[in-house]
Amino acid sequence: MLIIGVDYHPSFQQIAFMDQRTGECDERRLSHSDGEAERFYRDLQQRGVSVRVGMEATGYSRWFERLLAELGIEVWIGDAAKIKTKRVRKQKTDRQDAQLLLKLLLENNFPRVWAPRPENRDLRQLLWHRHRLVQMRTRIMNQLQVLAMNEGKRWKKKLFSEQGRAQLEKLPLAPWASRRRQDLLELLDRMNPTIEELTAAVEQEAKKWPEVLRLMMHPGVGPLTALAFVLIIGTPERFPCGKQIGSYIGLIPSEDSSAGHQRLGHISKQGNALLRYLLGEAAQAAVRCDSGWRRRYMHLAMRREKNIAKVAMARKLAVRLYWMWRNGWEYSQLVEFGSHAGQLVTGQGVN
Repeated sequence: MLIIGVDYHPSFQQIAFMDQRTGECDERRLSHSDGEAERFYRDLQQRGVSVRVGMEATGYSRWFERLLAELGIEVWIGDAAKIKTKRVRKQKTDRQDAQLLLKLLLENNFPRVWAPRPENRDLRQLLWHRHRLVQMRTRIMNQLQVLAMNEGKRWKKKLFSEQGRAQLEKLPLAPWASRRRQDLLELLDRMNPTIEELTAAVEQEAKKWPEVLRLMMHPGVGPLTALAFVLIIGTPERFPCGKQIGSYIGLIPSEDSSAGHQRLGHISKQGNALLRYLLGEAAQAAVRCDSGWRRRYMHLAMRREKNIAKVAMARKLAVRLYWMWRNGWEYSQLVEFGSHAGQLVTGQGVN
């Protein structure tokens, strides 16, 4: 087998490889723009060489991963943070990075991470595209609120009702402010149908996943949050316990403790930003519609503060969804399990 360590960059890649059959080692720099890298791997495939490629988790490499999958080449994606700890020298070059990756592959010490399938990544694009358009629409709506408030009209949500919009269009504004109002309303009219179409696509896709439908039984969790949770977590077997879910998503506090002194900071935010945001929104929806969740939230908010309580409820929701998915529970089963946890059992003792 030919083992290749790849230090990937958007415009080129530095590789170090070794043929395990002959013991031959070599290094090369392959350019992407002129197709040199693609020709190199296609030539290996035509020669029938068994190849394993190791590279750090990085961006802008989707085309390269698709190429290797098409050629039937085995790809290992490594944890960049763990690979960095393996570097002992203070000098860092592309050649040394490629050599380090090759060394870890040969020593069977490569910190491999789970990588989603291409279909999974494509569905994530649907979620991200809708999320970004909603953010753009929110900015447009905020600007329209500013225009109205500058004219002494504080209508809040009523501004975007049929009556509120009619009143907004009748406001006498200066020429450029009027032009701004017209352009913003036109943008809003174009974005609403697109967002509705994407929302319908998310709902349609959610119906194809039994685990997504199961997670949607939880209060506050809709098709968007449930589908994002399943796509980003991938499989519940990756995590031995629910506590690791909070760490993976970045909902646990950062810590810098030493010499018996515990120092906790803000949440780490080391996970997927979209899933973290959706869990926060879903947790607040659960607080509004479920009395048990509202009681827990108010208890935390009174003890600490609202922001900490919101994060705590989002983390709790993530752990609950994980157990529902892993155990195949419906929401009623989850509630039943939780209601009996910690109750006193006398057994054969005195009644």
